[in-house]
Amino acid sequence: MKWIILNETPGRIRARLVTARRYAEDGRASKMTAEEADLTEYALRAADGVESVKVFERTGDAVIRYSGKRATVIRALASFSFDAAREKQLVPAHTPRELNQEFEEKAVSLILRRCLRGLFVPAPIRHALTVLRAARYVKEGLRCLLRGKIEVALLDATAIAVSILRGDWNTASSVMFLLRLGELLEEWTHKKSVGDLASTMSLGVEKTWLRTPGGEEILVPLSDVKTGDTVVVRTSGIIPLDGHVIGGECAVNQASMTGESLPVRKTAGSYVYAGCVVEEGECVLRVDKAMGSGRYDRIVAMIEASEKLKSESETRAAHLADKLVPFSLGGCALTWLLTRNPAKALSILMVDFSCALKLAMPLSTLSAMREAARHNVTVKGGKFLEAVAQADTVVFDKTGTLTHASPTVSAVVPLNSQDENELLRTAACLEEHFPHSIARAVVREAEIRDLLHEERHATVEYVIAHGISSSVDGKRVLIGSRHFVMEDEKCAVPEGGEEKIAALPADCSHLYLAVDGMLAAVICVRDPLREEAAATVSALRSLGVSRLIMMTGDSERTASSVAQAVGVDDYRSEVLPEDKAAFIREEHKAGRCVLMLGDGVNDSPALSEADAGIAVSGGAPIAREVADITMTGDDLSGLVLLRELSMRYMNRIHANYRRIISFNLALILAGVAGILAPTASAMLHNVSTLVFSLLSTRPLIGEENR
Repeated sequence: MKWIILNETPGRIRARLVTARRYAEDGRASKMTAEEADLTEYALRAADGVESVKVFERTGDAVIRYSGKRATVIRALASFSFDAAREKQLVPAHTPRELNQEFEEKAVSLILRRCLRGLFVPAPIRHALTVLRAARYVKEGLRCLLRGKIEVALLDATAIAVSILRGDWNTASSVMFLLRLGELLEEWTHKKSVGDLASTMSLGVEKTWLRTPGGEEILVPLSDVKTGDTVVVRTSGIIPLDGHVIGGECAVNQASMTGESLPVRKTAGSYVYAGCVVEEGECVLRVDKAMGSGRYDRIVAMIEASEKLKSESETRAAHLADKLVPFSLGGCALTWLLTRNPAKALSILMVDFSCALKLAMPLSTLSAMREAARHNVTVKGGKFLEAVAQADTVVFDKTGTLTHASPTVSAVVPLNSQDENELLRTAACLEEHFPHSIARAVVREAEIRDLLHEERHATVEYVIAHGISSSVDGKRVLIGSRHFVMEDEKCAVPEGGEEKIAALPADCSHLYLAVDGMLAAVICVRDPLREEAAATVSALRSLGVSRLIMMTGDSERTASSVAQAVGVDDYRSEVLPEDKAAFIREEHKAGRCVLMLGDGVNDSPALSEADAGIAVSGGAPIAREVADITMTGDDLSGLVLLRELSMRYMNRIHANYRRIISFNLALILAGVAGILAPTASAMLHNVSTLVFSLLSTRPLIGEENR
């Protein structure tokens, strides 16, 4: 395929795709299909150094922003083809492009029909069409009365019916047109919100453990797994594909699929769903649906059946709009009784608060969620933005949160006669099955030393927040915290080992490795602080957070030094997962709104307990699953930006309340005073609704803050 570079600046290229199919005989480009535009976008986005790609299907243009080498982008353009992009399966099952096209066409069609009716359809036929269209709204209003409720539908029906009875056909038609346009925008907002949320909950699994017919386990790309294959998932692992359990026993967190708060026990014969997380145990499953087909639709159904997406502000807006209806109807009746002027009375019905309140609030929420996503922060619902804005307490995990998610092994200290490489090999053999950052550090160090750690152990048992237990070459092997190995498991220290343990560096985390009840080695893992950690803590304090707490399973000595360096108000050391969750419950009892940041399996109870749980980049699957917000950028300062964005979001919500109620009240008073005719009131009301809605989609944070 051929590309023409239209313009270029450092870090940005705009190119146009040129194919024989896309050009007619007159040389003008034809429109790309939604599928072709998506294939182009996701294929170019996968190139090294590319930060973002925007494809315009009408012209075939692609705007590429990159931080890498220009030559890499040019090679990606030169090698691009639709067939190759399809084979790579880079495009998700559902993208927003098709939905946007559908609603764009519906909106254009609605506006064109209205214009054409006004220009070419004779007045009697227009009036008849107006009566036919009004029947739906009158029917809804009567249903409200039959249910004994006075809601917005009754107000709309009354306004339309009274306009028709007065012969004010233009007003009746305009009201129905703008109501339909509002319904269309509300439907698009809802579907777009659900689609965005479902996409964030879709899988991020790239590889999984495949069990071969010979019983060997190999790590393979998810795209290589076919229906009927056997895969193994252990504690804290995410189930990559739908299937039946054929071996093992585990507890599965399937809250994202069913809403169940407690893990569900799965044994042979049980069905498991892609995206759920194994909290404890191990399961061997036979794949029923390759690439997790069907999961997206189930997520959409689950979201639509819940109220998780709606923020309290949206709910309050809907309730307020309904509560104001009796006052509008009462004001209309009172005005007619006092003035006997139907025009003044009708002007009250022409202005209702529901349109702007019910449209501007969801658009504000959706816009804020999108803006957060552009800053590498995925928010799973509007109510979590409110929680971030209102939070007065932030609890940080240490490892992988205040410290880098990629710690390194600084030393392996043998306490017996065994070679340190052999000890590291044994540790890596166990740790490779678990996604914790310290486990990854051990596996990475084994790779650096060129140590093969093939499967030599029996079934692995993972004790959350403590360590791992298994059997290697017939010997029981333990690896984990000092508390787990020395206190819970009562392992002994070999002669001369106490002096080596006392000399361990204080600025490292320590993994204890024991074989057959005897401590064999201590692995020192250096976990340097994030460069931005102290600045983030200081910035949060300046943004109104009154309590900043660090909680860690590390020793008192390590926790104290990190807390002092970062500048938190308080810290807790040697805590268990249940301790973190219990602390947050106590904060709630004290009337505090709490955010929790974490990345590991041991953080999941606290993430669930907090008003908003935030998983940082590189976290364990279960942490990302239970978290309400996920920071995908490898920078803790994203939390500061999220706090600022959330506070501005709440300011916008409150400003919308003031503006909408004040403006519409002014229109009502002007109508009652005879300053505005009902038609003018209706027009200004509907125009203001669109204006307030458009204002609600403006960026909350400028380009300079990105």
